[in-house]
Amino acid sequence: MTGPHPHGTEDLCEAGLNLYTRALNEGRVNAGDADGSPCPIDLGLLQPATENPRHLHPADPALALHRLLRGTAERVAQERRREERLAAVFTSLAGIGPQSAALAKPPAISVLSGLGRIGEAIERALAGASGEMLAIQPQTHHTPPPALYAEALVRDQALLDRGGRIRTLYQHTQRHAPSVQARYERLRGDVEARTLDEVTPRLIVIDRQVAFIPANQDRTLALEVRHPALVAFLATTFDRLWRLATPMHPRAVEPPSPDGVTSRQRAIAALLVEGHTDAVIADRLGMNIRTARVHIAKLAATLGSESRAQLGYLIGRSGILEQEGVTR
Repeated sequence: MTGPHPHGTEDLCEAGLNLYTRALNEGRVNAGDADGSPCPIDLGLLQPATENPRHLHPADPALALHRLLRGTAERVAQERRREERLAAVFTSLAGIGPQSAALAKPPAISVLSGLGRIGEAIERALAGASGEMLAIQPQTHHTPPPALYAEALVRDQALLDRGGRIRTLYQHTQRHAPSVQARYERLRGDVEARTLDEVTPRLIVIDRQVAFIPANQDRTLALEVRHPALVAFLATTFDRLWRLATPMHPRAVEPPSPDGVTSRQRAIAALLVEGHTDAVIADRLGMNIRTARVHIAKLAATLGSESRAQLGYLIGRSGILEQEGVTR
């Protein structure tokens, strides 16, 4: 007894080809010879003889192919008629009810997963923009791949070439960062950057119609926000931070302070008074913890403090946080 045939019914194996060739040469073969190779029968290449069903006669390959394709054409035609019926039904559903127009709009909030998909969504939003892009770029330990950085530069320049403008907020610690300076040396058009001691997490607002914000710590998830109230809130937050920020001049040098306390140390002093740890202060001001501790030590030496508790007291008594014109 033979086992199951080792291939599909639409294939012709070597054994089946040999059987069909023998039928052509001899005019017929016995039906039992096809028990182990049924594919010539399945394909219509061998057919039972009318005068003796125990014999198989070879058929014209062209006629066999025509019969097979005719069945395929009928199935394709049936699927096309089914597609037309489904299209007609679902097209009629599209206009039913007052919510039909709302369903066609993008969702108010979408979750984007992966740096590639996030970049594509931002690129699509910018492709139709002609007004402005507002961005907040905090210091991060997650360096984007060079390819993504290059794509963003091309994308931003295209917006500027269309007459748009770009406003970006950084932390003070990025004022002299080589990557930031290189960006503004290459971009041409209405582009400006400012800095603050502290900024919010990453934010992009395009034409005040769509915003992108991170949805996890490593920025591999993002939210695409299109709700008008939420986008307006984010844009207003940016505007208020922008007015408080200092224009970024790559070669600007911090002027000396008459009391020996720098603006950076004043920002640290404010966070110390609030009771934050060194790690939190470093994170909020975009510096590593070692640099933050160096500034704290210099501040303590300037104010004559011998302990952490005494430093907080001396900061409050010195009045350095009440001085006007301090860049925060």
